[in-house]
Amino acid sequence: MGRVALVTGGSRGIGAAISKALKDAGYTVAATYAGNDEKAAAFTEETGIKTYKWNVGSYEESAAGIAKVEADLGPVDVVVANAGITRDAPFHKMTPQQWQEVIDTNLTGVFNTVHPLWNGMRDRGFGRVVVISSINGQKGQFGQVNYAATKAGDLGIVKSLAQEGAAKGITANAICPGYIATEMVMAVPEKVREKIISGIPAGRLGEPEEIARCVVFLASDDASFINGSTISANGAQFFV
Repeated sequence: MGRVALVTGGSRGIGAAISKALKDAGYTVAATYAGNDEKAAAFTEETGIKTYKWNVGSYEESAAGIAKVEADLGPVDVVVANAGITRDAPFHKMTPQQWQEVIDTNLTGVFNTVHPLWNGMRDRGFGRVVVISSINGQKGQFGQVNYAATKAGDLGIVKSLAQEGAAKGITANAICPGYIATEMVMAVPEKVREKIISGIPAGRLGEPEEIARCVVFLASDDASFINGSTISANGAQFFV
């Protein structure tokens, strides 16, 4: 059996592409989901990738879910913290609930996902942590104070974990996708989508598989000296 990879939010959108790409690269993959049992079952039937249901915003659920994954598949070597939500609103209309829900999933959820795995990776002398951040965590975005704050915070997590894990053979890196042709983006009105694309020098949306290929590289032995880095995959829309 090859290395085991865990992908949160791994049964839909960018997460599904990541799960499939890791499986194709030889990993044994577990994908988590939060609520859509029907789509998760269809994903497992299509791909053969096991799915597990828990709320990444809960440490207790995450720890129990991860223990189940490791009992089923073996120790997790690669973790991709991909699960995320949006609760968009202009700041003057944003509610404390909208703020907290996004913080719990997108920021605390990364802690809840990585922390239960960290000591095992340290003990085994190997680990790959990949966090899916966002272009909007780099540049900000109107109506996304909550989302941008979490995605910027994710970059701080990665930089700190890299320093703590390097001596133990663990790398931690981030990917900041730009606008990707997911179900969510394709569902916006065509005029809005055209406006988005007009701001991308590449002249198109990214594909989920393009983000997935970045993950596969960062998870590989070839990327062992890349640590604490951020890959900006946005079609030249924004530079750091």
